[in-house]
Amino acid sequence: MTFLSSQRLTMLVFFLQPIAFGSWLPRIPEVQAALGLGPAALGLGPAALALALLGMPCGTLLTLPFAGPLVGRIGGRAAIISGFVFYSLAVSLPALAPDIIFLFLALMLAGSAISFVELGLNVQADLVEKSTGTMIMNTSHGCWSLGIMAGSLIGSGLAALGLPAPFAIPLVAFAVLPLALAAGIALPALSDAPAPGSERKSAWSMPSWALVGICAFVFGITMTEGAMADWSAIFLRDALGSEGGLVGLGYSVFALLVATGRFGGDLLKRRLGAVGTARLCGTLGVVGGAVLFLAPNIPMALFGFGIIGLGVSVGFPLAVTAAASLGDRSASANVAVLSFVALTGFLIGPPLIGFVAEHADIRTGIACVIPVLALSLFLTGQLNPRPAKPVTNPEAQVPGVL
Repeated sequence: MTFLSSQRLTMLVFFLQPIAFGSWLPRIPEVQAALGLGPAALGLGPAALALALLGMPCGTLLTLPFAGPLVGRIGGRAAIISGFVFYSLAVSLPALAPDIIFLFLALMLAGSAISFVELGLNVQADLVEKSTGTMIMNTSHGCWSLGIMAGSLIGSGLAALGLPAPFAIPLVAFAVLPLALAAGIALPALSDAPAPGSERKSAWSMPSWALVGICAFVFGITMTEGAMADWSAIFLRDALGSEGGLVGLGYSVFALLVATGRFGGDLLKRRLGAVGTARLCGTLGVVGGAVLFLAPNIPMALFGFGIIGLGVSVGFPLAVTAAASLGDRSASANVAVLSFVALTGFLIGPPLIGFVAEHADIRTGIACVIPVLALSLFLTGQLNPRPAKPVTNPEAQVPGVL
C-alpha cells in the first residue's frame, strides 16, 4: 500500500469531514445561552433548543431521497468534492444565528450538507473495499471519529481562549476545506456499475425487508451518537456541575472510544463475524448507558461516556457494509436509505432528550439511550450476510460483482 493509496486517501477525507461539525458541539451551551434558551428564560428551556435542533433532521429528510440517485450517477468522489464546499459554508451558519428561527434554518442547511457528503464518503469507502479487496470501512469510520474528537477538542480549546463561536467555527471550517478538496481530488473515480447482463431495481423502488431490518438495527446506534453529540456537554454542566472547557470532555472521551472501537473493528469482524462483533459491542453500549445514568460524579460519567462509545463504535460501519452488499439495487441507493435512517436517528435523538429533560431532568433524558441500545442489540442478527436474489439468470452475472 503506497502512502497516498486510495485506502489512505479515503481515510483522510473521513477524518477531515467532521472536524468543523465537531468544533460546533462544545459551543451548543454558549449558543443556547446567547439565544435565551436556558432554563431561566421565560417560557424557553431545553424543549426550545430541542425544537431548533429538529432543523438537522429536516435537512436530512429533504436531501437523502434525492442524494442516493444523484451520488449513484456522479460517484462518491464527485459527491465528496462538491459536498465539502456546501458543507463548509452550511456548518458555519448555526453559530451566527440571531434567533431560534434562524438557528433552525441554519441547522437544516447543515443537516442537508452533512447527509450528502457523508453518503459520498460511505459509497467511496465501499467501492474502494470492492476494488482493492481490503477491509477499510470500520477503520475509515474510526478516522471519522478521530476527526470529530479533534474538532470537539479544537472547539473546547478555542472556547477556553475566549474566541466567540461565530468566529471560531467558520475559522475551523475554512481551514480544513483546502485540505479536504485536495484529498478529494486525489481520490480514484470508481463506478458502482452493475455486472454485464444483470439488472437492478430502480433507486426509487421500495427497500427490501433485509434493508429494513438493517436500518432498524442502526437507528438506535446513531440515535445514541446524536444524543452524546448534542447533550453530553449540557449533561456534565447541569447534572454534575461541570464548568468551562470541562463540559466538552464528555464528548471527547466518547469520540475517542468510538474511534478505538472502530480501529479494532475490522480485526474483530474477521474473528467474530459481523453479528458476533455487533452483539459484543451492543452489550457494552447498554451497560455504558446505565453507568452514565447512575454516575454520581464527573469521572464516573466520563467512564460511562467511554463505554457507550465502545458500544456504538462499529454499528454503523457494519450496517453500511451489510446494506451495500445486498445487491438488489446499487450500493449508493441502499446506503442512501440506510444513511437516511441513520442520520434521522442521529438528529432525532437530541430533540427527544430535550423534550424529556424539559419535563423531568437531563439525567432522565440521557437515560433514553438505554432502551434504544437494547433494541439494537436485539436486532444484531439482521447483519447476517443475506444478498438479495438476483433478478436475472445468475449464470449471466459476473461472480463477485454487484
